[in-house]
Amino acid sequence: MDSCSFFPQDPNPEPVAAVQSNRQYKPDSVDLRDWTTLGVGGPAAKFVKASSEDEIVEAVRAADEAGEPVLMLGGGSNLVVSDEGFSGTVVHDMRSDVKVEHDSGCGGVVIRVSAGMEWDQLVALAVQNDWSGLEALSGIPGTVGAAPVQNIGAYGQEVADTLSAVRVYDRLEGRRRTLFLSDVELGYRTSILKRSTLDPSLSQGRVWGPTGRWIVLAVEFQMTHASLSAPVAYAELARRLDVNIGDRVDQRLVRENVLELRRGKSMLLDDDNRNTYSAGSFFTNPIIPESEAAKLPENAPKFPVRAIAPRGSVPDPNKIQEGVLKTSAAWLINNSGFDRGYKADPESNASLSTAHVLALTNRGGATSAEIAALAATVRDGVFEKWGIELVPEPVRVGWDIPLLA
Repeated sequence: MDSCSFFPQDPNPEPVAAVQSNRQYKPDSVDLRDWTTLGVGGPAAKFVKASSEDEIVEAVRAADEAGEPVLMLGGGSNLVVSDEGFSGTVVHDMRSDVKVEHDSGCGGVVIRVSAGMEWDQLVALAVQNDWSGLEALSGIPGTVGAAPVQNIGAYGQEVADTLSAVRVYDRLEGRRRTLFLSDVELGYRTSILKRSTLDPSLSQGRVWGPTGRWIVLAVEFQMTHASLSAPVAYAELARRLDVNIGDRVDQRLVRENVLELRRGKSMLLDDDNRNTYSAGSFFTNPIIPESEAAKLPENAPKFPVRAIAPRGSVPDPNKIQEGVLKTSAAWLINNSGFDRGYKADPESNASLSTAHVLALTNRGGATSAEIAALAATVRDGVFEKWGIELVPEPVRVGWDIPLLA
């Protein structure tokens, strides 16, 4: 027997429970406010619940042939939908499957996960089975299918660190195919999947709308076997764990501390906490020229930026994008006169979170217009103070922030 093919495995690993990932309480509703964590949005013209890959492809193909827009719906955690709703077809992926494709002591584990699976269910399963590399991504709401689109990241980890391939339906070519890691062009909160929503050069001049050219059907991850975490790479997490950057600690301990950090910032879903009625961090951290970063105060956060992996190459966590730095959107907002709980209008039902200024929250009955007004006020205030334009992270359906004056 190959010595790499055997490794000790606890036949009954202690279970790791997943945390809440969505707010889908009304299974018969077609109102998108009932399918998003923000709780805002009108009805869909057509709503398809797909329980197989074939059903997803058939629904998307039919909408494309009819010239109707398509919105793929997972956990609804990154969506802000207009109160007028969506005039096209919403396709909700109901699947939640994991298949182990390869498992060995030397090669680690390769798993294929259906796009509809809740993200934290996957992270909990990985931690339970000592599959290392996802533990710092604990508690992020949404589904697996959205993870490579945004290249989700938190506390020093990104999906780019463990992603190996994405199975997609290519709307332009009308076929299913596999995009390997070197095809996806992952960077900070971006990928070729995300850029295809607005970049016509990726689709022979075509623009697709809220869901882009490639429909994510399944995602493949490659992880190592280890009860220890990947090296801790985020200073706040390292301080909480009382370790140094680069140290490895028990995965379960990392998960517990990440969940507590997120809970303390009201970034874990909690139905009793209105701060969590949000779309997560509303603005991405700006990436600005080094010359502009030098104009910021010394206490303004400034970080190197991982380079986007060009087509044909895999992400290199040690490769830095030259000439630019990343700064903190939260710091910019805090230092532009906006405090936690800020409202653009005292009568508005939308406000900044009372725990974390980066989240725009629905205090109860908020409209998309109120969210838009708050977003525009914050964006404009930061630009007026610092000359830096904040870019919204959530997918905006049926509305957008007006261009800067």
